[in-house]
Amino acid sequence: MINPAELTILKKALDTLAEGFADLPDFESNLDTSAMERVLQDVAVRMRDNYPYHHPRYAGQMLKPPHAVARIAYMLALWINPNNHALDGGRASTALEKECIQAIGAMFGLQDPLGHLCGGGTMANLEALWVAGRLHPGKKVVASEQAHYTHGRISEVLALEFAAVPVTHAGRMDLEALEPVLAAGDVGTIVATLGTTGIGAVDPLPEILELARRFDVRVHVDTAYGGYFTLGSKLNSAARAAFDVIAEADSIVIDPHKHGLQPYGCGCILFKDSSVGTLYKHDSPATYFSSAELHLGEISLECSRPGAAAVALWATQQLFPMDVDGDFAHSLDQSLLAARAMWDRVEQSDNFKALMPPELDIVIYAVNGADAATISERASEIFERAASKNLHLALLELPIDMVRHYWPELIANRDTVRVLRSCLMKPEHLAWLDDIWQVLEATVHPLDDA
Repeated sequence: MINPAELTILKKALDTLAEGFADLPDFESNLDTSAMERVLQDVAVRMRDNYPYHHPRYAGQMLKPPHAVARIAYMLALWINPNNHALDGGRASTALEKECIQAIGAMFGLQDPLGHLCGGGTMANLEALWVAGRLHPGKKVVASEQAHYTHGRISEVLALEFAAVPVTHAGRMDLEALEPVLAAGDVGTIVATLGTTGIGAVDPLPEILELARRFDVRVHVDTAYGGYFTLGSKLNSAARAAFDVIAEADSIVIDPHKHGLQPYGCGCILFKDSSVGTLYKHDSPATYFSSAELHLGEISLECSRPGAAAVALWATQQLFPMDVDGDFAHSLDQSLLAARAMWDRVEQSDNFKALMPPELDIVIYAVNGADAATISERASEIFERAASKNLHLALLELPIDMVRHYWPELIANRDTVRVLRSCLMKPEHLAWLDDIWQVLEATVHPLDDA
């Protein structure tokens, strides 16, 4: 878990950082190192009460460990503790953030987008819908039933009407259901999700964009989880077609703290039309005095923001450029292959039932049984048994009709079905699949004996 080389690298980088301030008069902070050590030992003990998010045996929620270079760069920046709200609070880190935004925009095919980093996908999506509400006042926001729940909550915060559009059996937005909603004429924004956090579904963006143009509606792409897969070479044809037209959307959200190897929290909002920056205009004469250049706080709803997040992301992008044929893209392909390999094993198993094939790196599967209530109960038992063997999964409730599409004979004695969910976000998951599968299959037999 801890590589001592990381601490050596950090110490050398800190020495270099300190040289830049060597001309200042000396002063020393009075540190009670004994008390600090005692407290930090207590913290270390308390922090052991966590799941092993860093290990390949953790295949539950979307918790991907940050790369070592991101951890080190973040810690290095904390000795300065820059604030990327105004230039005088973080001159170097602001410059790095602007470079990061250009690089992420280029990954999607955007030239010179307006954007910035923020605390995470929730804040990024809030900004996108806030801009949408300003441009289409009084108009409704629509997203799929499998879109992240925050879109409904954010719309409520912004006093925007919200409606959920039904999905297909694969969890994608149903275009036949979307068109009459748009035809009513009261929709201002469609949220297309490229990688739903529940099952990893990719909404049909090319067709959504076509409908949006016909009905004069904005399109916001929430690809907080899935966005980096645009670099992948292993996407299926439908997902590839969706990622290829992201640049046509009005706004995009991506979370570098998901697949971008960053510590929490690091989200990102991008706007294709930079003129929306005028909507953020506000007066702060005590803040924006140090430069005539753009201060990131002038295009952000957030005020103070950690410059360390920008430093960590920039360092990671330098080590792993976002090229379609680079190491970073290859690691994403490993996760896609791991998910498909696991789904294949589920499909061949007598103990589990395969549901929708994975579009990204999330695998959804059910425990075998005759009816919805039984398999839901068994899913919870498998979840607990696997955790006792240091294999950590996740649970998900799906509508009964979605599950019965793949399992017609299932008796529907519940409205929803509890299924198992595995996020294979680490490239190591592919090499560890035999181990994961062996433990998973072993959890079933006590249920059969009961």
